[in-house]
Amino acid sequence: MMQYKFGMEEITTKISILREEFSHLHDYNPIEHVSSRLKSPESIIEKIQRKGCYPSFEAIRETLTDIAGVRVTCSFVSDTYRVFDMLAHQQDLRVIEVKDYIKDPKPNGYRSLHAIVEIPVFLSDGVVPVIVEVQLRTIAMDFWASLEHKIYYKYQREVPRELLEDLAAAAQTASHLDETMERLHNEIRVVDTPDQPGGPDAPEDEGVVPAQTVIEQLREARKRFTE
Repeated sequence: MMQYKFGMEEITTKISILREEFSHLHDYNPIEHVSSRLKSPESIIEKIQRKGCYPSFEAIRETLTDIAGVRVTCSFVSDTYRVFDMLAHQQDLRVIEVKDYIKDPKPNGYRSLHAIVEIPVFLSDGVVPVIVEVQLRTIAMDFWASLEHKIYYKYQREVPRELLEDLAAAAQTASHLDETMERLHNEIRVVDTPDQPGGPDAPEDEGVVPAQTVIEQLREARKRFTE
């Protein structure tokens, strides 16, 4: 479990670095939220029993790929693929499998991009390759998945038919919202070009702040915090 915890933290650190870099150097940040979870030993035992897996460490390692999980919530659908590409091209990370439930949603409406990756964990006695599942989804997808999980938990997987139909309809609504937001985002980026942040008709010097003014503002802010 410690190995999986360290592997999960390695992936989380990589994503946090990307998130902070975008916050400082780029026009917007595609990563809205990052979370992680480690399956409990009880959950692992329950799952290997359900799968009929032989209860050995090696068999569990080969059969279960979601013991350590990292979830990345992005702003737009295109951002899920963008963040995945940035992760996949890192030299010490190996992509084992990708399941694209965004292009091919599950029958119940679930949408997300799943990637099974392998990351090296450097321990005192050597390097251990650890499998981590990375889920990338939009805010709308994440909201829907959270609701679906709560419903299935409440009804112990015996969900009434009418609720399943409502969930499927809600998934379509969430998908339509993602498409609309992506379109609006692209239209704004076309209008707000990098050469003219204020748009085509904006004055050349609009928004330019002299360096000395910024320094004075920082000094004033520091005074307020120290008083």
